Amino acid sequence: MSEPLVLLHGASMSARAWDPVRAALEAHHEVLVPTMAGHRGGASWPDGEPVGVAGIVDDVERVMDAAGTPTAHLVGNSLGGWVALELARRGRARSVVALSPAGGWGTRWDLRRLVWSFRLGAALAGSRRLRAAARRPWLRRVLLARVLERGDRVPTAEVGELFDDLAGCVILHELLDGAAEHGGVAAFTDLPCPVRVAWSGRDRLVPWRRHGVALRRRLPGAEFVRLPRVGHVPMWDDPDLVVDTVLGVTAAHRPVVEETPA
Repeated sequence: MSEPLVLLHGASMSARAWDPVRAALEAHHEVLVPTMAGHRGGASWPDGEPVGVAGIVDDVERVMDAAGTPTAHLVGNSLGGWVALELARRGRARSVVALSPAGGWGTRWDLRRLVWSFRLGAALAGSRRLRAAARRPWLRRVLLARVLERGDRVPTAEVGELFDDLAGCVILHELLDGAAEHGGVAAFTDLPCPVRVAWSGRDRLVPWRRHGVALRRRLPGAEFVRLPRVGHVPMWDDPDLVVDTVLGVTAAHRPVVEETPA
């Protein structure tokens, strides 16, 4: 029986972020791809609950429980990588692959730059003129360069969904404010499971030097690798590379099933 694998998208995205790699991973795993609470297509944010990463982790735990999945291999991109690490802290992970995870900024200035990037993107997401321009592959590559190295590889039919996801993330601003108030990934004393952190080599949104270096000190024993020629959301840039990066961990840490003697 295939082992469960949970895919966790980044802030202001949705389960659609995993479309380029989903089928290839489903050939090896039982794949669960939730859209996180407060994001377009996900559960509504609970009334009265402060918006923050902890609440998103709670939401993913509820999804896993509903699916009968107490533990799983976890793969997360950006915010999803941070959520995967927090799920591991709660004992819900068999392994973690974090693709350019959020939560590792080294200084307040690094966080401010990230917040401004998201706020600008959210402000522009509803622009009809911008959406029309993004229908041209070469302009799409320019417009999406902050998050994708090859934005032209996103099918034209999918571009509107990307903008709709960004515009439809109703918790985005509160989530950003909460990150500034409560800080990023807290240091682990010991990792509870195997962790691979795979940083995009051409990440312009969360660059390694400003975010990865600090995170490395908080994850003792984690494996850190670089993904060449891809941007912050590498699933569209190089699906095969992402699949290989994930399966390289999940296959290596598959439980050994002992056969009962006849």
